[in-house]
Amino acid sequence: MLRLIALLVALAFTLTSASPVLAQAKAPAAKPDNPAATKKEPLDINSSSEDQLKALPGVGDAYAKKIVDGRPFKGKDELVQKKIVPKGTYDKIKDQIVAKQGRWTACGAGWRDFAGGPPFSLIAPGRGARAS
Repeated sequence: MLRLIALLVALAFTLTSASPVLAQAKAPAAKPDNPAATKKEPLDINSSSEDQLKALPGVGDAYAKKIVDGRPFKGKDELVQKKIVPKGTYDKIKDQIVAKQGRWTACGAGWRDFAGGPPFSLIAPGRGARAS
């Protein structure tokens, strides 16, 4: 008799604890029609064309030309620092732009790979430079 009561209590407990889980049926997630429209990759101000730049809010022919002529930029905030675009326009586009850097950068001894490779000189020893 005691086993029967224990079995009924266990069965009742199982049914009551499982019912909230069953009541919360998952609704299928709504997929956007165009995933590219919801998540756009930021526009690189160092490599984008004038037409691509003009698609940004507040950027017309004049600002697009100034951006292209002012390249390269180390950071997107240089658009305001170099007075390429006003602060208000920058505030509209700052989340939509990025200033990507090239793979190579100048350093004191020559050119250095961003990955941390050794610097190399553009002039090989014995070819225009005195070898010591």
